[in-house]
Amino acid sequence: MNTPFLDTARRVIRCESEALTLLADSLDDRFRAAVDLMRACKGRVIVTGIGKSGHIGNKIAATLASTGTPAQFVHPAEASHGDLGMITAADVVLAISNSGEAPELANLIAYSRRYAIPLIGITSRPDSSLGRHSDVVLELPRAAEACGTGVVPTTSTTLTLAMGDAVAVALMENRAFTAEHFRDFHPGGKLGARLSRVADLMHVGDALPLVAADAPMPDALSEMSRKGFGVVCVTDGAGALAGIITMGDLARHLDGLMTMTAREVMTPAPVTIGPDELAEKAVGVMNNRKITCLVVTDPVQDDGKSPVGLLHIHDCLRVGLG
Repeated sequence: MNTPFLDTARRVIRCESEALTLLADSLDDRFRAAVDLMRACKGRVIVTGIGKSGHIGNKIAATLASTGTPAQFVHPAEASHGDLGMITAADVVLAISNSGEAPELANLIAYSRRYAIPLIGITSRPDSSLGRHSDVVLELPRAAEACGTGVVPTTSTTLTLAMGDAVAVALMENRAFTAEHFRDFHPGGKLGARLSRVADLMHVGDALPLVAADAPMPDALSEMSRKGFGVVCVTDGAGALAGIITMGDLARHLDGLMTMTAREVMTPAPVTIGPDELAEKAVGVMNNRKITCLVVTDPVQDDGKSPVGLLHIHDCLRVGLG
């Protein structure tokens, strides 16, 4: 059942959605020129704006920085009281003002012109002070604010945010910015866990349970117990992975187990994964195969024949995966 609140919410969202379509359709060579300026920047993209534009500018700067484009937000009022010293000739300024006439931007605009610092303006009025002085204008369509009164920044801030996202993603794709790069900037929290590599979580060196294929099972059981993973990797005479012994293998060979060798009990050709794969992928493999461990082999090292690590499902659960 509709209520006045739902009607209002739907009207706002539809209004902003229609404006976003206008923005997408309006993009032209000026967008390419702006991205080229930022891509060629040897310093940082200095994002600035006042009021709601400043809040959006902070988010744009953060998105740029997290996707491979060094960026910093500079408050225009603080810039007039010393923070202009943060801006160098190697930077590019991205100034945001829907009207293009925010007086707080005047000193920063003048500074960029005095020292020939490239200036990109995001505004709905290319004939404004910001628009006239900018090297490139990213023009926002003059769409109605969703508030209904035309005075509350709603549609205009959504358009500015979308423009910033478009710039950041265009730069990211141009730089071939990958999930691995993204992970370097996001090591914490759930996102960091999702982007963890197998190498970050696997057990290596003395922690890796290993026995030779001709080892008697008492030795294999001792190694399995000592390392505490419930499995032991089996290698051939050259150190290559030959198989793995799990608790299930022990159960299947109870009769005469202690008289057998590791080769006679092991499951040959176990499932493996590379150290550079995402840990999230490893969780998927373990869930699909209904196993709790993966042997890690490095395709770069001796063609991936030797075990270099062991990943247990508990290691993934500990960091929030699974």
